[in-house]
Amino acid sequence: MIRTGLVSITFRSLTPARVAALAAEAGLEAIEWGGDIHVPHGDVAAAREVARLTREAGLAVAAYGSYYRLAAGAEQAFDFDDVLSTALALGAPSIRVWAGDRGSDGADEAWRARATADARRIAEAAAREGVLVCLEYHARTLTDTCDSAIRLLREADHPNLRTLWQPEVGGSPERLLEELRRLAPWLEYVHAYHWEGRERHPFAEGEDVWRRYLNELSALPGDRFALLEFVAEDDPARLAEDAAALKRFASGAAGGHEANDSALQ
Repeated sequence: MIRTGLVSITFRSLTPARVAALAAEAGLEAIEWGGDIHVPHGDVAAAREVARLTREAGLAVAAYGSYYRLAAGAEQAFDFDDVLSTALALGAPSIRVWAGDRGSDGADEAWRARATADARRIAEAAAREGVLVCLEYHARTLTDTCDSAIRLLREADHPNLRTLWQPEVGGSPERLLEELRRLAPWLEYVHAYHWEGRERHPFAEGEDVWRRYLNELSALPGDRFALLEFVAEDDPARLAEDAAALKRFASGAAGGHEANDSALQ
């Protein structure tokens, strides 16, 4: 089943209370809370307060969206212990982390090995607390291509290490759908948006492609989150419309490859 939600960094300028209220008013089910503004890394008191606000709004915490980067070492102002303690206070079932600070074409084997070892280390630390670690699927990191992401997941080889997915802007629907299928063994949830170039469009305009992606997501066992990330012009008034479209597409997701294949013909 697909559960719908919001990535809190969509509205960085708003308070956590306002973000939670907007998500609830839009009929969404959950929030991924960001570690840069709303729930700072290491601020356990803030995490507990945001957890309370989320519950009182009738929402679930989908994840803790941290800005921990694999293999960054002393260059980061916080360490994974800070991230994990904050996620636990928030009640997050998973922690989003970034797969390093360089793209796969700029990563030599020695650096890649350090990033892989760090992924394994933090996945094990989080596993002891019952929390998943999920890789951000993003440009300029080791998840900038599907091949590189899968290589990292396989070489880290830890059952507590998962990945997110979001569509590459400008990528063909056929290739992006194939990415989803290849990542399925590790896929935890997706970030959902509809852009053309760097311009954000109403989510409803992405109906054709997003129905395909959500069909694929719904075919996976268990529940998966689809979380709206960003709205046109950063306007909170746009959320209700985008959330209505996401909920409509999610509720109609049939699951399975047959529906997707017919849609691509």
